[in-house]
Amino acid sequence: MELKDFVSISGKSGLFKMIKLARASAIVETLDDKKKKLVISANQRISVLDEISIYTNSTKGSTPLAEVFQTIYREFGEEQAIDKDATNSEYLSFFLTVLPEYDRDRVYVSDIKKIVRWYYILLGEAPHLLGAPSEEEE
Repeated sequence: MELKDFVSISGKSGLFKMIKLARASAIVETLDDKKKKLVISANQRISVLDEISIYTNSTKGSTPLAEVFQTIYREFGEEQAIDKDATNSEYLSFFLTVLPEYDRDRVYVSDIKKIVRWYYILLGEAPHLLGAPSEEEE
């Protein structure tokens, strides 16, 4: 499984696993215990995690989300990086340690919270994408 197999859907919380892409729709599966399959129409916006970048003030202008996830994993491993009940300033401080050059004008606290939520989902579903050793490597 790769990062390109996970998507975010506008208007729906959490992440989904891409099952099949069709002409005018996509079939996705929830990542909860129910593993419910949904058909997403072409008018709903789907964002593939592999294609998402975070705005930075560096010369490149952005950092891929995969790199941000890997940095969080290197810093915190499987420990809880930040409490889900943390304040906005705690989220900003946390993200400053993870990606010091992030663009403070274009990356909002809501974006940071979403990234943290996605990180924990991937930690449970596909930790090898974050830099954890895969089962074959152990």
